[in-house]
Amino acid sequence: MQNLILTSTGFTNRNIKEKFLELVNMPKDKIRAIFIPTAAITEDAKVWIPECKNDLLDAGILEDNIVTYDLDRIMSCDEICNFNVIYVCGGTTQHLLNKMNETNFNIPLKKFLHNGGIYVGVSAGSVVLSQNLPNNLGYINCTLNVHAEEGTECGYLNTSDCPNVKLMDNQAIIITDNDIAIIE
Repeated sequence: MQNLILTSTGFTNRNIKEKFLELVNMPKDKIRAIFIPTAAITEDAKVWIPECKNDLLDAGILEDNIVTYDLDRIMSCDEICNFNVIYVCGGTTQHLLNKMNETNFNIPLKKFLHNGGIYVGVSAGSVVLSQNLPNNLGYINCTLNVHAEEGTECGYLNTSDCPNVKLMDNQAIIITDNDIAIIE
C-alpha cells in the first residue's frame, strides 16, 4: 500500500487538504506527523517553512503531534512507523535528495508507506520522488515540473512512458497503490 500526495504548494487548494484527510482516515487530534524542512536552505525558501507547517496545523493536526526531522540522522523503520504522515517541504531539490540518500531515508520510507502512512511532498519534496534527477526515490515514473503556468489535465495519469507532468500550484498528484491521478 502506498499513499502519496505530490504538490507544488501544499494544501493551498482546499480539495487537496480534504483528499489528504480522507487518506489519513483518523481523528485529526490523533494524527502524528513528521515535518521535513531540509530542502529550505536559501533565505527565500526558509520563508515558506511556517506556511508549510501551517498546512498541517490548519488540517487539524495538533502542534504537539508534529515532529521536525531535518534528515540530520538515520531514522529507523520502527521510529518512522510511529507516525501517520510525512510532510516534506520545498526548496533545493538536489540538497534534499542528497540528504535523503545520505541518511538512507528511502528504506524506512518504504516501510512507512507499506504500513499505510501518507507522504505529502511540496515542490522539491514532490520532485525527489520523480525521475528528474539521478538517484531519485523513484516513486513515480515521470519527470515533474512544479509551479507550472499550465498543468497536465486532471484525471487518471498514465506514467508507463515516463511523461513530463506539469503541476500548477492548485493541483496535486494523488498516488494510492497503483492508481495515479491529478486533482485540483
